[in-house]
Amino acid sequence: MQKIEAVNEFVIRFANVNGTGSASANHLFAKAIFRMGIPVSPKNIFPSNIQGLPTWYEVRVSEKGFLGRRGGIDISVSVNPQSMAKDYHDVLPGGYFIFDSSKNLPITFTRNDIHVIGLPLTNICIKEYSDPRQRQLFKNIIYVGALSALLSIDFSVLEELVKQQFQGKEKLIAPNIHALKLGFEYAVNNFSCPFSIQVAGVDKVTNKIMIDGNTATALGCVYAGATVAGWYPITPSTSVIEAFEKYCIQLRVNEKTDLNNFAILQAEDELSAIGMVIGACWNGARAFTATSGPGLSLMNEFLGLAYFSEIPAVLVDVQRAGPSTGMPTRTQQSDILNAAYASHGDTKHVLLFPSTPKECFELAAQAFDLAEELQTPVIILSDLDLGMNDHISEPFVWEKSRAYKRGKVLSAQELDAMDKWGRYEDVDGDGIPYRTIPGVHPDKGAAVMRGSSKDVFAVYTESSEAYVDNMDRLIRKFETAKSMVPVPEFYQNKNQSNYGTIFFGTSTDASLEAFKELANKGFTIDALRIVSFPFSQSIDDFIHQHTSVFIIEQNRDAQMKTLLCNECNLEANKLISVLNYDGQPITAKHIVNAIHKEIIPSDKLISLHSSAND
Repeated sequence: MQKIEAVNEFVIRFANVNGTGSASANHLFAKAIFRMGIPVSPKNIFPSNIQGLPTWYEVRVSEKGFLGRRGGIDISVSVNPQSMAKDYHDVLPGGYFIFDSSKNLPITFTRNDIHVIGLPLTNICIKEYSDPRQRQLFKNIIYVGALSALLSIDFSVLEELVKQQFQGKEKLIAPNIHALKLGFEYAVNNFSCPFSIQVAGVDKVTNKIMIDGNTATALGCVYAGATVAGWYPITPSTSVIEAFEKYCIQLRVNEKTDLNNFAILQAEDELSAIGMVIGACWNGARAFTATSGPGLSLMNEFLGLAYFSEIPAVLVDVQRAGPSTGMPTRTQQSDILNAAYASHGDTKHVLLFPSTPKECFELAAQAFDLAEELQTPVIILSDLDLGMNDHISEPFVWEKSRAYKRGKVLSAQELDAMDKWGRYEDVDGDGIPYRTIPGVHPDKGAAVMRGSSKDVFAVYTESSEAYVDNMDRLIRKFETAKSMVPVPEFYQNKNQSNYGTIFFGTSTDASLEAFKELANKGFTIDALRIVSFPFSQSIDDFIHQHTSVFIIEQNRDAQMKTLLCNECNLEANKLISVLNYDGQPITAKHIVNAIHKEIIPSDKLISLHSSAND
């Protein structure tokens, strides 16, 4: 039988039942690979119910550093009867199917091109434990121990991770290590270890960390000086606020008085949450909220108020599959147009597109500076894949000398030196007016923040001329924003090809892997990663320098393509969409297959397609 020979290059999928404690065991496995110095990318694929439905935890191990979702499974650890047929079917030829052999496989499982490995997990647990809950929990730990032998994972690394995980709960350390040993010893005594697929310690993740994007975002908010969070729980953004609370408890409690220097307010709904944020920002605090697509929809009216009254605010949108409730635990990049033009009337919002946890940290911090400098809402568009999954990341850096950028805020002394000032007056020609913080001056600091039609002194008016002047000034401000937002990142030498490619956010890892695959076949494509909106002139130039440009995005309706066409005055047929909207992270294979249909001669199509599946 064919065997997949692989060291540090494979995909393993754990198939479990939601709510059985498997996530922590699977995370233990992924972290052990990381501790051995091997790049690893885990994806937790879970249902929206509390427990009972199938859940999968897919781990890509890649010494080459390919961290996007690959597609195809080399090893399946199937302990859920509900999904076993699919788990069995998805194993690539030559791969391994590991199952709980306490019960025989159905007679319909007749493949002879894969290796079937039985671990009697239930029987081991029945023999070892009397408590039903322990039997369920330790079953997961036992298969991790077995994989230690089968894949040549350093057992001491697993032991050390267990000790760290249960620090402060020492009574749990010995039982968990014992469960690991049960699995390890069974595998050693019953199988030829290790498999042809295995791991070997290397030094490829030195000075790297593993962290999820939501935690990184929360830490960025803390370092940015955020002290107020108004929120309403919604998957997959809730852990942003949970992490923010955790770090605030560590870093924002007055040591002398033991009082909190932060406020986290759970609202009755998303509209109230963004209202709290706008009020806090108007009063001079740095405040934010976190939500997902349905919450963004509810927040539209208040986002319009903040836009027209020109009050800073930061919104973290961790996107999920829509519409409405949709698939709330699946990922997508589907809120782009809603975020860019949120609210009624003519609005345009600043958007930031992080692609890594490090960028989640950095862009979250930058969002507060931009919001105050531009006096407008800034929306960070993350997604479930980035937000809730662990990723390998460069360490975060914060310069101690870094100062917050508060923008055009008039001090009491500056107000004293002025005869009068107009809250919405464009003094500098950049579209950005001056503001005050309430209480800065006893009689000159008062200002009306008006979202409705007004003149430069914030006096209500229905004058058509005043309305047009104000709307034109807001567009000047948006033009000014182009020079302030993060610039796009270019990959490969420009103008090497008639074809260009644009991608953003969590499409990055798969895109970069796809470009390497295409380059190996002799097809070099220029590439650009969008980091922010409004778009800089360099994006417009990049598109016009190429005959055709592929736009890689994870939604059905090509929302980024639509935004580019609308904002850069492009013809839609110049942009070729590469779309993925099945709720799973996009794969390099999907990108390669989509691109080669457009650019690769038919006589080379078969060989490239084969390579993309390797």
